[in-house]
Amino acid sequence: MRLTVLGKSPSWQDADGACSGYLIEDNGTSVLLDCGNGVFSKLRRYRDYTKIDAVVLSHLHADHFLDIVPFSYALTYAPRQQPVPVDRWPGTDEPARPQLIAPRGARDTFRRVVGAWGNDDLVENAFDLCEYEPTDRPTVGPLTFSFRTVPHFTETFAICVQSSNGSGRLVFGADSRPTEELIQFASDCDLLLVEATLPRPERTGERGHLTPREAGEHGRQAGAKRVVITHISDELDELWARDEASEGFGGPVDVAREGAVYRV
Repeated sequence: MRLTVLGKSPSWQDADGACSGYLIEDNGTSVLLDCGNGVFSKLRRYRDYTKIDAVVLSHLHADHFLDIVPFSYALTYAPRQQPVPVDRWPGTDEPARPQLIAPRGARDTFRRVVGAWGNDDLVENAFDLCEYEPTDRPTVGPLTFSFRTVPHFTETFAICVQSSNGSGRLVFGADSRPTEELIQFASDCDLLLVEATLPRPERTGERGHLTPREAGEHGRQAGAKRVVITHISDELDELWARDEASEGFGGPVDVAREGAVYRV
């Protein structure tokens, strides 16, 4: 199983960057994990978007799903997707329509977003939309996805990815404040991809994110074999973040960067 980082920014993009988006590939199957703002353009550097088998979303915050909108426009209006010849494209009776595996309420959220300026059914026409329950275990090719609720500002799910081809277990923590739920869910995983948004804990109000040190501590308590911190701004010093996370983990930690590839 191969993981390529397409976007690792928090809710505002790094310079020339993208928000949450990760390409997972295994034995000819390609799945996009989250599709935040800027991710669709980054995806096109690595893979033909009509060859993506599915998109799986962790939650319905814009920085994790917003580029579903340009992705939907491409699937709807791109020359290669049309039933008649357009330029060098011969026309097709079977345009690409990837699965879109999203949390409960996704259909209504997408309709509100795109309905503000156009057809409110754009996304569900472009994709084969399925809203998952926390106990669901959808499969895409050799990949099986499972979910665990983690505490954030909206319903949010950490996601575990396992392959029937015998590769290891990848856990994506999504967005979360410190929680035993993620530690248990990520127990003994081969790779924990965990957010590290904050330079320090929030001083007031409800918490929604982790610091780099807390991210590393979650990896240590889970017994993760490898930790990569993500969802972190380029306005924070990368060496500081890596050192903080490594001290929390008790070993080396990587800071996600666009284009980085990890094998699980």
